[in-house]
Amino acid sequence: MKIAVVGATGMVGQVMLKVLEERNLPITELIPVASEKSVGKKITFKSKQYDIVSMQTAISMKPEIAIFSAGGSTSLEYAPKFAEVGCTVIDNSSAWRMDPTKKLVVPEINAHVLTKEDKIIANPNCSTIQMVMVLNPLHLKYKVKRVIVSTYQSVSGTGKAAVDQLNAEIANAVNPGSVEVNAVYPYQIFKNALPQCDVFDADDYTKEELKLIKEPKKIMGDDSIKITATAVRIPVQGGHSESVNIEFENDFDLEEVKNILANTPGIVLQDDVENKVYPMCFYSEGKDEVFVGRIRRDLSQPNTLNCWIVADNLRKGAATNAVQIAEYLIAKQLV
Repeated sequence: MKIAVVGATGMVGQVMLKVLEERNLPITELIPVASEKSVGKKITFKSKQYDIVSMQTAISMKPEIAIFSAGGSTSLEYAPKFAEVGCTVIDNSSAWRMDPTKKLVVPEINAHVLTKEDKIIANPNCSTIQMVMVLNPLHLKYKVKRVIVSTYQSVSGTGKAAVDQLNAEIANAVNPGSVEVNAVYPYQIFKNALPQCDVFDADDYTKEELKLIKEPKKIMGDDSIKITATAVRIPVQGGHSESVNIEFENDFDLEEVKNILANTPGIVLQDDVENKVYPMCFYSEGKDEVFVGRIRRDLSQPNTLNCWIVADNLRKGAATNAVQIAEYLIAKQLV
């Protein structure tokens, strides 16, 4: 089983390698792939060193699976080339997510749709993944009618340069002018909250908000669900948080809702307000589960629920979900 990791030197690529090592997939050969400037450098995986190779070299090696985290334009150009040599691509960019010919997969929800013919599989947006993990089991029971989501997203969702910006601004707050700030965001992020994740697109929504609006419907297989979103960047290094208001077709029992979520694989219920137990990005960092709490009725209208959802955006929101797809493909002998 030859597995390529495309974008192996990037922030998500590094986490992918870590998750692959932790979950002990049956890899006979790892193929780390990065840009030309990184070719020839070495990475360590399971105590063994591997040379970083170019795209063309990786394609010629014909891996069974290639996990991409190298940006949309790279995926659009190279994913089909890997697929042409029989490789199954799991792509972490937004390039293929809304392509009607490609599957958009969260393994706990819809891995069963995958077949041997699926040579390019899309990994959903990080904020989408953690939200649908909670929405789907409740949708199956009560039928979701409408969702209002507001996200509080960490800077690691933008990438290493954004983490560097935050850390430089923190350093300068202690010792003014001590560190040069290379700004990724249009404003300071330290001691701030930016109501803009990604660039503005249709109807003054950002691309991140449009992903949250469109992707859940495809993953859950229901276009009737109405979703609106506001995505905010906050000065936290890792972990995304979401305030989610869910209106159902049918009424629910709060204890039953909590029981459903507590027994859903991949979800951890943290809902004990008496003892101040609730999900926090500080707690989720480095973990693969999606954490949910602050579950309560919306007192303003019937059949409606409020909750707070948190996950590590680099793990379940990206790397872990992609590796879980690979695990499923291997287990079901689809590669």
